[in-house]
Amino acid sequence: MSSDYKPRRIVVAGGGTAGWMAAAALAKTMGDAIELTLVESDAIGTVGVGEATIPPLIAFNKLLGINEAEFMRETQATFKLGIEFENWKVEGEKYFHSFGSTGRDHWSAGFQHFWGEGLQRGHTQSYDDYCLELLAAYAGKFAHLPENRLNYAFHLNATAYATFLRRIAEAAGATRVEGKIAQVELDAEKGNIAAIRLEDGQRLEGDLFVDCTGFRALLIEGALHVGYDDWTHHLPCDSAIAVQTELAGPPLPYTRAIAHDAGWQWRIPLQHRGGNGIVYCSRYLSKDAAQDRLMSTLEGKPISEPRAIPFTTGARRKQWHRNCIAIGLSSGFLEPLESTSIHLIQRAVIRLLRMMPAGEVSERDVAEFNDQQLTDMVQVRDFLILHYKATERSDSPFWRQCATMDIPDSLTQKIELFRETGRVFRKNEELFVENSWVQVMLGQGIMPRAFHPVAKKMSDDELALFLKTLRENVARTVASLPDHHAYVAQYCGAKAAQAA
Repeated sequence: MSSDYKPRRIVVAGGGTAGWMAAAALAKTMGDAIELTLVESDAIGTVGVGEATIPPLIAFNKLLGINEAEFMRETQATFKLGIEFENWKVEGEKYFHSFGSTGRDHWSAGFQHFWGEGLQRGHTQSYDDYCLELLAAYAGKFAHLPENRLNYAFHLNATAYATFLRRIAEAAGATRVEGKIAQVELDAEKGNIAAIRLEDGQRLEGDLFVDCTGFRALLIEGALHVGYDDWTHHLPCDSAIAVQTELAGPPLPYTRAIAHDAGWQWRIPLQHRGGNGIVYCSRYLSKDAAQDRLMSTLEGKPISEPRAIPFTTGARRKQWHRNCIAIGLSSGFLEPLESTSIHLIQRAVIRLLRMMPAGEVSERDVAEFNDQQLTDMVQVRDFLILHYKATERSDSPFWRQCATMDIPDSLTQKIELFRETGRVFRKNEELFVENSWVQVMLGQGIMPRAFHPVAKKMSDDELALFLKTLRENVARTVASLPDHHAYVAQYCGAKAAQAA
């Protein structure tokens, strides 16, 4: 480092998962090139219910040099192979959105085209029978396989994950300051944030500020007033209630998302407890009724008080403005239906690292960051809307509203392209891959009218052998796997869960 280089002074406002993910990655990656301070208050709680994750978190942990077994032990984590959706298409039916792939794709067409051709020739096997992660999840099994053949994520204690990351951040040079933010001072000349003043009088100056203050968005909105785009029209749920329970049996390697007449409920199994919650639209269900429904459907004994979380789905109009970057809930909110909250934090942190300014903030960087972040959120938004729009439920005002609501043109194109041709195309490094869209659209009842003609080139015997070989390979692999809860205990030193 040149002798005249001044370290960038970065101030992270707020802790929790977002704050400490940002601090750990910045401190570990940037080293002496920055002076990093994180300010948080023990008196302010965090939402802390983002307990289900998706596979990209594995790469983030590797970036930080985290030992996976230690991470799982410290966060009471279990493995997650996907999400089961119950009652979304119609009451009494379920489907599974798994990680990884289904069957084997051809360069010209996804596996769904060969499976669909099989249906037209009289084959009756479910699309599910060709997915390793799905069948392993339902069998309650897991193991790390060679060549990463079993794709997974984690269920984890988000509060414990923040504590775990704090140790990493502080060991890499980050400084934590305890205190509540009383005032955000702006530079009179440029309108940048100059400093944060705390209630005890401390003044924290910085060159770059990362707003991780949650729904309050004290910097990006409270001080800089960037505005917020409300997406409630497309995603009408606006409230959640969360509660923790004792485990009622061995933790399953998947999340459950159970639809009800005004929203849905989640069940997330950790090593030592269960995470439970209800998401609902307050137009159709009162807070008291939602809490009663949640508490009456728990599978284990409650070990925490129910906690209400009101929210407005949407995104900040700018997530980087002047010298302030919003990360986490301060940047916007999408309900946790597909476990994307921690992932969107991770994407923003990595994006910031790639665009870290060396001197003055580049407006080109800011514009690119905002465009990429909004693209991420819009793509996730569309995927979530799909679950509500593509329903055959008409048993309540909520579901009738969802079935008849207008949807973005981008989603209409995805749905109709699949309905007419069986095709899905992934754009701009979007999070959800072709197989994710296929599983959810099939699960919600959207069946293609036609499939790619390349599948017709196979003779009846060739197609039958191809499909049979894939099914047998999946079944054979699943049969060889150990039980999930026993594997977790052996892998990270946790106690095996008690059998129900």
